[in-house]
Amino acid sequence: MAELNVSVVSVEGSLWSGEAKSIVAKTPEGEIGILAGHEPVLALLVEGPLRIEKTDGAKVLVAVHGGFFSVADNAVQVIAEVAELAEDISIERAKEALARAQSASPEPDESAIRRAETRITVAGMAGNLR
Repeated sequence: MAELNVSVVSVEGSLWSGEAKSIVAKTPEGEIGILAGHEPVLALLVEGPLRIEKTDGAKVLVAVHGGFFSVADNAVQVIAEVAELAEDISIERAKEALARAQSASPEPDESAIRRAETRITVAGMAGNLR
């Protein structure tokens, strides 16, 4: 069975790389799923979870905050503005950041709210896999 060679990087460095069965990412048009043999794609990423299913069936979850990804010849390159592996996210810190962003004066910080909500969602998804 063909596999995907996936690499996830952010401006801070490489987060994850390896072989995978599938990857699901969030674009401005909605979610896109990638399997081996997919047509070449270049797309923007928006705030949301990036879900990778490894070849052994294990899941890798990443909170992605913007960027883009490309697919060509079973190679998937995810270049995120900011990204965090689910296991590196502190739900308590994310909830504190959400509260701060919601109470920002004079208006709530919508960008920070989306970032915090994405982090909470991804950490929660990871908790459901354990």
